[in-house]
Amino acid sequence: MIGKLKGVIDEIGEDHCVVDVHGVGYVAHCSTRTLAALSGGGEAVMLHIETYVREDMIRLYGFRTPLEREWFRLLQSVQGVGAKVALAVLSTLDTADLANAIALRDIATVSRAPGVGKKVAERIVTELKAKAPAFAGAASGTIGLKQELGEGVAPTPVVDAVSALTNLGYSRDIAANAVAAALKAAGEGADSARLIRLGLKELAR
Repeated sequence: MIGKLKGVIDEIGEDHCVVDVHGVGYVAHCSTRTLAALSGGGEAVMLHIETYVREDMIRLYGFRTPLEREWFRLLQSVQGVGAKVALAVLSTLDTADLANAIALRDIATVSRAPGVGKKVAERIVTELKAKAPAFAGAASGTIGLKQELGEGVAPTPVVDAVSALTNLGYSRDIAANAVAAALKAAGEGADSARLIRLGLKELAR
């Protein structure tokens, strides 16, 4: 089993790259985000690898971080999600955005990925909601509040503040981040007006 490749980029294709490791070229299929982050030919690279072995093939999938690889595995635990769809999701959303979308039950955001219809997106959001906090990465600081919002159990002032900021044109994710920062500054007992005011101040930075 190959778990990591460290070498130089030999080629970057539409959905893969070739990594030259001491003269041997390994084809690693990657998300478009991973491919976009790679430098050109001849540059050093290190990819975390998921190895798939089938009767008729061996295929390598490459990821910039272990967290991205974990999400690739996690997504495929959902019915109807295979390697192709998992890569499409990771091409559309980075790991923090994906964790946020699942916490907020934002089916529309997940369904933006090619090949992911509303039903599959709904399954991803429903089946992974309990696992998302452990794989939130950069989003871990606000994931709890976003889960409360997604499940409809957040305090009324928080819900009202997020709704007000959303009505001003901010995405639900950005609004929730701002309100989370406002809540931290104002304390748990803050009313919606104070949270909105502090949230707007946060967004103006």
